[in-house]
Amino acid sequence: MSNNHSSLQIKVPMGQKIAFGLGMLANQMFPAALGIFMVVLVQDLKFPGWMWGILFFLPRIFDAFTDPIMGYISDNTRSKWGRRRHYVFWGAIIMGISFIVMWQLYRENGMTFNFIFFVFWSFVFYLGLTLFSVPYVAMGYEMSDDFHERTSIMAVAQWIGQWAWVIAPWFWVVMYDPDWFPNADTATRTLAIWVGVSCMLLAMVPAIFIKSKSTLNDHNLEELTLGKIGGSLKQILISFKEAFVIKPFRKLCIATFLIFNAFNTVAGFTFFIVVYYLFNGSSADAGIWPTLFGCVGALATTFVVIPIVAWMAKKMEKKKTFLICQGISIFGYILLWFLFIPGKPYMFLFALPFFSFGIGSLFTMMMSMTADVCDMDELTSGKRREGIFGAIYWWMVKFGFAIAGLLTGVIMSVVGFEAGAETQTEGAITGLRLFFSGIPILGTLAAMWVMSTYDLTEDKAREIKESLMARKSAL
Repeated sequence: MSNNHSSLQIKVPMGQKIAFGLGMLANQMFPAALGIFMVVLVQDLKFPGWMWGILFFLPRIFDAFTDPIMGYISDNTRSKWGRRRHYVFWGAIIMGISFIVMWQLYRENGMTFNFIFFVFWSFVFYLGLTLFSVPYVAMGYEMSDDFHERTSIMAVAQWIGQWAWVIAPWFWVVMYDPDWFPNADTATRTLAIWVGVSCMLLAMVPAIFIKSKSTLNDHNLEELTLGKIGGSLKQILISFKEAFVIKPFRKLCIATFLIFNAFNTVAGFTFFIVVYYLFNGSSADAGIWPTLFGCVGALATTFVVIPIVAWMAKKMEKKKTFLICQGISIFGYILLWFLFIPGKPYMFLFALPFFSFGIGSLFTMMMSMTADVCDMDELTSGKRREGIFGAIYWWMVKFGFAIAGLLTGVIMSVVGFEAGAETQTEGAITGLRLFFSGIPILGTLAAMWVMSTYDLTEDKAREIKESLMARKSAL
């Protein structure tokens, strides 16, 4: 396979890549912080497992169904700022403010009030997330039409975004250190302000600094009016169907659904396994070990996984890179079963570099491959629909994330985990450990099987690009 494709290469300035990456830092810091803070609902505010599952499930289902609508709106927006930038800007503001408000929970208000309050503001937060993330992701797909430059863009963005997972685990140290705050829910109320404001500003960066052309006079875009809502919704469904019919794109969505949401089903168990299995229920004795699990894993992703993945993707096909990385992650999940050892918490650190190849490589590769699929779609449909493809891809992620949250609560109830208890039964902790390793291994194996027949190679992508260029030059 030849790597000589300079005629098609469009090099994106590093400043533009960094601007996109800062948006990714915000895009990842919100869910990273959310995952840490959610522990407080069970551990400190005594929400039962079923309630925790509903809090994960309902807002994300809402988010999953608004994404395709936002994708269609973004793809067809006529504006002097282009199709995406103003949505990213206002979405950032809504996300930041609502994130701060939804964590202002007080014990004295009671569980029922806190539950309803949190659910309401979660809906507002996820509305802002949709407004921001769908056009933001589409901006990344539009930044280059070169096969390898797309991987470079996503690698830089994921490298910057991974710092969210390095920083966020340290919130556990702050939340459960009495020298910082009297209790974790007080800490969460304060930390939410810092996270909300800083991430709001970071999320605005792509809207301000990434260039885009005016679409005011682009008559190829469909008109967006309230009177055409019915027709627009129908067109959304048609676009959704047309996109999902494309076999390579369907495989990307299903594989991501399996890997990411298998991981998220059990990700919340890390804190409980470290505290209750390694330290017999003592959060104080556990100290920074729950933090180190997330932090060291994220550092391994940042400085080991992403550079290796970017290098591998240039030396071999993207599919092969994906399969190798996911195989390494399965080895990491197996190691974690054996290296969670009471009295020797440092042992699990040896599994983390292998474990990190799974999620660490996933979005770098999948977002790059989705951009390739957008070219395939343009060749057949004649339309540039990055927004709808990004929306559908993240719809799969978020819909699965909602199911994962619900399953988390179900699993905790099934194994007999008791929220807020000083100790847990041996059966409950063994059950959590079995699910912690078993579900991601099964999900990853299934995803690898799905991707084994992915056929959008570099040669095929180049042929598509040449056909598109020939079509445009003939107009």
